[in-house]
Amino acid sequence: MLGIPPVGLLGLILLVALVLFVWGRWRYDLVAGAALTISVLLGVVEARDAFAGFSDPAVVTVVLVLILSAAIRESGVLDRVIGAAEPVMTSPGIMVATLTGLTAVLSAFMNNVGALAVVMPAAIVAAERTGRSPAIVLMPIAFGSLLGGLVTLIGTPPNLLISVVRREHGGEPFGMFDFAPVGLAIACVGVAYLAFAWRLLPPDRRGAPLPSARFKIEDYVTEAKITNSSSLIAKTVGEVEDENEVSLVAVIRGDVRRVVPWSTMKLQRGDVLVIEAGSAALKRVVDQHKLELVGSKETDEQLLTSDGYGIAEVVVMASSPLIGRSAFDIGLRRYGVNLLAVSRQGKRVTSRLKHVRFEAGDVLVLQGQLDAMSLTQEELGCLPLAERKISLGRPVRAFLPVLVMLGAVALATAGTLPVSIAFLAAVVLLGVLRVMPLNDMYAAVDWPVVVLLAALIPVTAALEKTGGTELIASTIVSLSQGWSPMVAVAFFLLATLAITPVLNNAATVLLMGPIAAGYAKKSGLSIDPFLMAVVIGASCDFLTPFGHQSNTLVYGPGGYRFGDYARLGLPLTLIVIAVGLPMILLVWPLQP
Repeated sequence: MLGIPPVGLLGLILLVALVLFVWGRWRYDLVAGAALTISVLLGVVEARDAFAGFSDPAVVTVVLVLILSAAIRESGVLDRVIGAAEPVMTSPGIMVATLTGLTAVLSAFMNNVGALAVVMPAAIVAAERTGRSPAIVLMPIAFGSLLGGLVTLIGTPPNLLISVVRREHGGEPFGMFDFAPVGLAIACVGVAYLAFAWRLLPPDRRGAPLPSARFKIEDYVTEAKITNSSSLIAKTVGEVEDENEVSLVAVIRGDVRRVVPWSTMKLQRGDVLVIEAGSAALKRVVDQHKLELVGSKETDEQLLTSDGYGIAEVVVMASSPLIGRSAFDIGLRRYGVNLLAVSRQGKRVTSRLKHVRFEAGDVLVLQGQLDAMSLTQEELGCLPLAERKISLGRPVRAFLPVLVMLGAVALATAGTLPVSIAFLAAVVLLGVLRVMPLNDMYAAVDWPVVVLLAALIPVTAALEKTGGTELIASTIVSLSQGWSPMVAVAFFLLATLAITPVLNNAATVLLMGPIAAGYAKKSGLSIDPFLMAVVIGASCDFLTPFGHQSNTLVYGPGGYRFGDYARLGLPLTLIVIAVGLPMILLVWPLQP
């Protein structure tokens, strides 16, 4: 079609997809879906193979691990573990080492973002209680979540995908702990480094204000009464907010206080409005619309937290439905919350809040009913920046998700069941025992990642079938004449490390894995050390806040700057190379 051979078409499609991934204007699942669609329409991917990725055991296992991770996180067991460890955190180094090590251990058996979600709120509270900045611990635990993922097959999606590459090139898939010798060595040395690395942060970051101070509501929050001659009579809440650049956080009518009023609610004479606004906007709305002030800034705390309502600070996760949308677009008030402030990269956003388009890592200050706030945060795809209440109930039932997960790991390790089947059985058991509601199981899945993996697997498989990966591998072989096998392994490790900051790590593995395997076969070498080099490089982005979700999540709450990641991450990247490369060559022989 179009006079271009299939391998050329696929190469062009993947090149455009890579550019779009790096550009970041469109979500990666949309880009991957478009690449698959175009590949099918051009005939380079057979229609019958288009959805093979959704049934691939690696993709299914990713879904199941996400569900099990959520069940363990919500059980409250890990909160107890973190609480028990708190008394030993007597110094900054011990606190960072304890929390980073714990995150790495959890990440070996949970989704790494899920492990970070468990530890992050406790880390912030631990820093507050000891008078330290959260910045000294948040980046280390984010990096710890990546290091822990190197240890097991289920630690991170790239491990599962590289196992698929090994299977497709004539070998058995990697086992549960095949990654452990190399991954554990890197993780141990990395955590030891991070226990001291917080000192590399600039002094102003180490001394950054605590979240409770950083997100203090700076606008005036006051009460103003609608007089008989006010022009606001019969106007709706939405109209008042649009026309006057203020936020109505409550309307008091008689003895009834309506917190988070509907935008369509019509105002009446005698209503008392609880207004949040800057001083200039507040003066303008009071003067123009003949309101009578009945409250002042001194009543902020009472106005915002009365009658069972309170304030919560949350961070927007990468999978949140808020991303790319504003409070107005999504109709935030229908969730029963007011948006009081937005912080991005440690700085408060001062533009019109209702029109700010949210990004991953933004920290939001929400006001709403405290009893429903936890559910609201889940629906919005946000992570609370405070300790969650430990789940009450029977201890045995609380430990069930952990026991079920360990049972699945044992069955997979012993070879009794394939990994995907062992974890499917675990999820079904949790559902039958009603340990986790079925709706929560579906909500726990990061569907954009699943779509990305499922869409790219057929495209990269087609590249291999058409000879594309062999062509690239042959080119590298010809360019690398005279290289020793050790240099070749180092090349793939460094190349993958260079690509993964600008490309999703799963996409990086699907691109680099088959090329590395093809190179090894062309050179008469074992594919295993090359695949290990690729998966380590894809999982170790410590240089940017956007290369991995874990890095993005701590960006705002830690008050970091872009360059802070290189301060801590560049030495850690060099450690990964210095430890990982010799360990790969020691554990995985170069000769087949």
